[in-house]
Amino acid sequence: MAKKTAIYSRISSRQQDHRSQMPDLERWAEAHGEPVVYFKDTFTGRTMARPGMDKMMEALRAGKLDRIVVWRLDRLGRTTKGLCQLFDELHSRGVDLVSMKDGFSLASPAGRLHARILASVAEYETEIRAERVAAGQAAARKRGKTWGGSDKGWRWKVTVDQVNAIHEMKSAGRKITQIARVTGLSRPTIYRVLREVEPIV
Repeated sequence: MAKKTAIYSRISSRQQDHRSQMPDLERWAEAHGEPVVYFKDTFTGRTMARPGMDKMMEALRAGKLDRIVVWRLDRLGRTTKGLCQLFDELHSRGVDLVSMKDGFSLASPAGRLHARILASVAEYETEIRAERVAAGQAAARKRGKTWGGSDKGWRWKVTVDQVNAIHEMKSAGRKITQIARVTGLSRPTIYRVLREVEPIV
């Protein structure tokens, strides 16, 4: 059985669109003229456990892939540990990883070094973004800022981790009652987060 190239794309929420990545990925596939299979996720990059990612890893471990192509490395994930574990597994299986916008592949020692540096940068950017959100919330609380409606200051009761968990579980098809039970938040708060607050990716 001929092996295929996996083309993977990820967005973080349903308010975003895979179309920002797909034209470049499709042009890559056309230019190389090889059999490809597409995997997609609408999920945060702070976890490597995602439906599309899981299916791609199953294909990888079944020996069906010889290359993975992503638009940019942070689409594959945003944790140094998760990405480096993936790099090691790909290298041990002889499977290449190509990141179009970052301009590297794992086929060379320089490419592997480049990938690990970018993995660290992706995690750093995620942590800095979360810190900025928390700092902004703290500053707004001191100014007495509220976020509309009759639920004064509701947003400050929801942590960054809860926001991400809400979006992750909703994308995975979980019911609002289940999300509320897991996060310890009310159903109106869950709906409001989904409507007004983007995940931190």
